[in-house]
Amino acid sequence: MADFADLALMFGYAFFQRAFIAGICAAILCSVLGVFIVLRRASLIGEGIAHLSFGGIALGLVISIYPFYTALVLALFGTLAISFLHRKRIVYSETAIGIIFSFGLALGVVLASISGGFNVDLFSYLFGSILTVSEEDIYFIIILTLFVLGFVILFYKEMLHITFDEQGARLSGVPVDIFEIVFNLLIALCVVVSIKIIGSLLVSSLLITPAASAMQFSKSFKGTISLSLLFGIFSVFAGLVFSFIYDIATGGAIVLLSIILFTISAITTKIYKSFSNQIKNKIIT
Repeated sequence: MADFADLALMFGYAFFQRAFIAGICAAILCSVLGVFIVLRRASLIGEGIAHLSFGGIALGLVISIYPFYTALVLALFGTLAISFLHRKRIVYSETAIGIIFSFGLALGVVLASISGGFNVDLFSYLFGSILTVSEEDIYFIIILTLFVLGFVILFYKEMLHITFDEQGARLSGVPVDIFEIVFNLLIALCVVVSIKIIGSLLVSSLLITPAASAMQFSKSFKGTISLSLLFGIFSVFAGLVFSFIYDIATGGAIVLLSIILFTISAITTKIYKSFSNQIKNKIIT
């Protein structure tokens, strides 16, 4: 087991610096988009795209193409397919996500069997391998992070309007259908960015849990986003530290810490509300 003195030395190494930058980028993306996802009750789409990306990663490894590229392409096409199936009323959105979810897993398993089984590279994408983030990964992650954040900042008002009053947004002239498609594409980008950090099997948790924790405290939208960012960044940073000190899986550590934060937040809020109600009742009586 390493100690905190060793951790301080680790920040001097390039691979640890890359891991830190990649983790913070993933935390920022997931925390911001996660608030919109949770409020719109669209949590399933993150799970579906994450598992679809698994098929894209397996495809990239089999045909010797950078897996992030194939995962991104498949995730984007899958997102468009979900939107198409839902908008054309062929199936409900949950059913469309389930179909895409199954396709991604099945494709990944078939390609893995063709290539001779699940190798180390494929497992690193399944469960995350933040310390193996390359310089190429960093460029890819930073560019996608800036693109997604730029869109959210530029169209913040429209996305906020759609999130809380979709019908009102339509009546006011906001192209809701286009924003729905673009928003789902942003989720796909976010998922692909985060896969190397915490793995395709766990990435949906980082999308949902920080936002859910923030909603326990904040009553304003901007306040919720700010707290979600705080919870997400802390989970990634603390998960990275604990994984190094105790030699445990980074992705699992990040997710467990985020769930612990949610549990503490929910219990704290419950106790506070109960205490407040008791005080009010005493005042009234």
